[in-house]
Amino acid sequence: MTYATVRAAAEHLARVGTITPHQLAALTALDQSLSDEQRQAFTELWRAAGSPAAAGPDAWLAPALKIIRKFEGCHLSVYRCPAGVWTIGWGSTTINNKVVREGDTITQAQADEQLTADAQRFHSAIVRAIPRVATLRPEQQAALVSWTYNVGVGAMQDSTLRRRLLAGDNPNTVAGEELPRWDKADGKPLAGLTRRRAAEVRLFTGGAAIETQQQPSKLSLASPFAARLTPHIRIGEFALFQEARRFDHQHQLDTAAELAAFLERCRTQFGGKPVVITSGYRPPAVNRSVGGASGSEHLYDAPGVGAVDFFIEGVSVQVVQDWCDQSWPHSLGYGAPKGFVHLGIRAGRPRVRWDY
Repeated sequence: MTYATVRAAAEHLARVGTITPHQLAALTALDQSLSDEQRQAFTELWRAAGSPAAAGPDAWLAPALKIIRKFEGCHLSVYRCPAGVWTIGWGSTTINNKVVREGDTITQAQADEQLTADAQRFHSAIVRAIPRVATLRPEQQAALVSWTYNVGVGAMQDSTLRRRLLAGDNPNTVAGEELPRWDKADGKPLAGLTRRRAAEVRLFTGGAAIETQQQPSKLSLASPFAARLTPHIRIGEFALFQEARRFDHQHQLDTAAELAAFLERCRTQFGGKPVVITSGYRPPAVNRSVGGASGSEHLYDAPGVGAVDFFIEGVSVQVVQDWCDQSWPHSLGYGAPKGFVHLGIRAGRPRVRWDY
């Protein structure tokens, strides 16, 4: 292996911002074939590109504290957060391992010290749950610390964001698609959370353009069929561009947006080849006319319930189905023998697999 190849590898890793175990092992082996001069040049290149290792183990801390301070604010007397929990300082619920109680007060020094301790605790929890995070750029780690600081360790552990990073998805794409989802309290979007998520995405991606789904709230039942749920999937595709299949309720459109976001992921996974939807929303009359089951997911008959059948042009349906089987956390019908994959969401969002 030549030095030019090693240099190309370094430049690639710098752009991507992550190192997989296989890449790390390969670079370690390649290091044995370099001269001292080449090794020094390689090291300088990697450092100049901003490698996580060169930045130092706690390089994430300063940007994390900055963004948390911006959105949390500091209170030296106890207050109730929007969730009704007693909170103090920079959004802390404990001080020196003691739960915050009504009437508590602290000094600015105590608030700052607790913020640093909390950030480090959340960072450790994230790395335990998603070991890959330790290889991300400091700013990417900081954005995840800010997010987890806000939503909690339990939510982070149960999140689709975690599952996608563990599955090896592109980190920038994951952040751009998943972080904005966490902008609600009691099911309603909050302007402050929307701004915070946007700031975390900018910090994570360094301002890179990310193709994400449109917010369903920006679309309505009156939106034209040409309106896009994602960069490549239009509302009309869920209706097969038939007026008789147009959505009747906003919750149906919201569910379609969630399904479309996964179809966009699937499209990216298979080289950007077009997704073809063969069945989306079926109003009761249409469902009866095509012989659909009385309880079909295609009825979209409750909030968060819906389905879509699709294939990807030029890709084996079985291969697509196998990938979806590993990546889709809800209902999946094995329709590959019939030429499509069925993705669904049922009430309660169980993981279900069945023969179509």
